[in-house]
Amino acid sequence: MKKTTAPEALLQRLRSAQRLLVTSHANPDGDAVGASVGLARMLGRLGKGALIWHRDPVPTLYHPLPGTERIHTGTEPPAGYPDRFDVAVVLECPTLDRCGLEERIASLPLINIDHHLGNQIYGAVNWVDATAPAVGEMIYRVARGLGMTIDDDTATALFMALVTDTGGFRFSNASPLAFDSAAALVRDGARPDRVAGWLYDSRPESSVRLQGEMLATLELHHEGRIATALLTPEMFARARATAGDAEGLIDVPRSIAGVDAVALLRQLPGGAVKVSLRSSGEINVEQVARRHGGGGHPNAAGMPAQGEIAAIRKLMVGELAASLDAASSDEETGIRADSFTEETPVTGGEMS
Repeated sequence: MKKTTAPEALLQRLRSAQRLLVTSHANPDGDAVGASVGLARMLGRLGKGALIWHRDPVPTLYHPLPGTERIHTGTEPPAGYPDRFDVAVVLECPTLDRCGLEERIASLPLINIDHHLGNQIYGAVNWVDATAPAVGEMIYRVARGLGMTIDDDTATALFMALVTDTGGFRFSNASPLAFDSAAALVRDGARPDRVAGWLYDSRPESSVRLQGEMLATLELHHEGRIATALLTPEMFARARATAGDAEGLIDVPRSIAGVDAVALLRQLPGGAVKVSLRSSGEINVEQVARRHGGGGHPNAAGMPAQGEIAAIRKLMVGELAASLDAASSDEETGIRADSFTEETPVTGGEMS
């Protein structure tokens, strides 16, 4: 797999800025948190001011990562915003509205760093690499491009980003680049034992109870190849759980033998439904999500939905069944349905 360096336009903008805002997508996952913390720490070591602003709180699972306690959260801006900032770095957002703060940060020059398909190239400087296993891995390439060494906590933050976005190196994006970068990060001081402890051995009781609530709604479809499950506000209340406690729960039905695609439907307090999709092999859930205003990666995507949760569940089963059948047909005819190519879509110039 081809490995590209960070564009010089991006590196130059980082060198020239003195006070940077770092943000990522709403409902941050491990890549969003790890990449944000890693980049902010790197900028601090360069003598620059860097503040992370996420719309939503850090999931409980990632609280042990040093630096998460200093992340500014919510829709109200941090003190001195925007006058004290030169530029905003937007991580892992294919569209600016994915961060949930688009109306706030649009007044600043934007640096767009992402690895999602269909990125809308909305920054003054853009780096989009759809073959990158994680944005945290791209941030590691930024460090290399800046010619800097990173400390143990920064390496650990970027390693956590890489581990979570590859599903512990189990997903299809666990490429040679992912393993090469993981090895390099460990050489630079990353602590895999600490990351494993945070991710797999430190779940709060509320998350485990919420998992039990979710599993009570589990259904299998299409001869056991599709799994669906629900999360409702009432389930969160009974489990005394917060939104962050749902992080990673979709991997439980995904682990069932014979299941190739999963839809987890989470009903939000206002009535809207957030649909998370996962798949294995050639089943492309990004295409399903994109048809309904969402996006993501071929094997991990999400989308918003409105309406009765039972009707949305039925719709998702139909969409996923069609994707499974199409993938099976492609296999029979010898056609590959890969969404990634060997060419890396990278844009690094100034955009007018």
